[in-house]
Amino acid sequence: MRVSVDRDRCCSSGMCVMNVPDVFDQDDQDSLVRLRRTTVRPDQAADVRLASELCPGGAITVVEDESGPASA
Repeated sequence: MRVSVDRDRCCSSGMCVMNVPDVFDQDDQDSLVRLRRTTVRPDQAADVRLASELCPGGAITVVEDESGPASA
């Protein structure tokens, strides 16, 4: 999973930072979202999806990996 943000759509609510502070941060100067990382660990995936859904500005885009888990 990869995540990106559109700072032009960000309204500085901070919902993303509250949900996944390891991935999202707020800029000290303008309070807009910024990413700490663009790739998401599997244990963070559900929280990042939730942050994207809760974002009032729709500034967060989540891209799921195309390859699923390998079948045995």
